[in-house]
Amino acid sequence: MKECSKSIYRRLASPCFARRFFVGEGIDVGGGPDPLSLYVELFPLLRSVRTWDLGDGDAQFLAGVENEAYDFVHSSHCLEHLTDPYEALANWHRVVRPNGYLVVTVPDEDLYEQGIFPSTFNRNHKWTFTIHKERSWSTRSINIIDLVRGLGGDSELVRLELLSATYRFDLPRYDQSLTPVGECGIEFVLRKRSQEEVARGGRGRPRQAGQPGREIRVHLNQYRNDWRELEQSNQIVKPFQDDELL
Repeated sequence: MKECSKSIYRRLASPCFARRFFVGEGIDVGGGPDPLSLYVELFPLLRSVRTWDLGDGDAQFLAGVENEAYDFVHSSHCLEHLTDPYEALANWHRVVRPNGYLVVTVPDEDLYEQGIFPSTFNRNHKWTFTIHKERSWSTRSINIIDLVRGLGGDSELVRLELLSATYRFDLPRYDQSLTPVGECGIEFVLRKRSQEEVARGGRGRPRQAGQPGREIRVHLNQYRNDWRELEQSNQIVKPFQDDELL
C-alpha cells in the first residue's frame, strides 16, 4: 500500500536517484494509485513523469509508446500483475533511451507471500519473485537474475536490493505492506547500453581528450603522487608484512 511513497525517503538518501536514475522525462507504469509524479520537485533533474495505468492500455505492451521515448521507466508493484513479465520488461526496456534507466519494484515472495500462493494478501498477483534461489516453494516463482538476463546484452544491472530494512521478521504471518514502513520487496535498476557500448563489450572506451580544470587536475595528480610516495616508502617492508611486536 502506497509503495512508491514509502520508497521516497530511502531514494532521497541515495545520490544515484537524484543524479542518474530520475533524470529528464519518464513514464511511471502502473503508477495510478500512488504516482511518482507527486514527488517531482524532490528530484531536481526530473522534468516530467507520465503516469501509465489501466486507462492507457495494457502495461505489458505499452502500445502506442514509441521506442526510446523516455529517459527512464519507473514501475512499483505492477509486474506481478501481468500475464507475461518477461514480455512486459522487454517492452519497458524498449521505450527507454540509451543510457536511460528502468527502476522496478516487485514483492519478494518470502517477505510478502510468505510461503503461500496464490497469494493470501493479493489475489491479483500472477507471479512471485526472488532475487535468486536454486529452488522455490512457489510454482510461479521468477528469479530476478534470470528475468534480467533475458533482456540481452544492451541491459546492465546496476542495482539489486532486497527491501528488508524495515521488515519485522518476528511478527506472525501478516501483510506487512499494510504498515506505514514495510516494503517487503525487491528493487532492481537497469541501465540501457548504447549499441556502441554493446559492440565494445562494456564501457571501456577512451575518455574525452580534453583536460579538466586546474582544481580537479591538482587533486587527481595529488592522489597519484600520494600513491607513488607510499610505494617508495615501503620498498623494504611492504604494507602489512611486518608482524614484529610493537
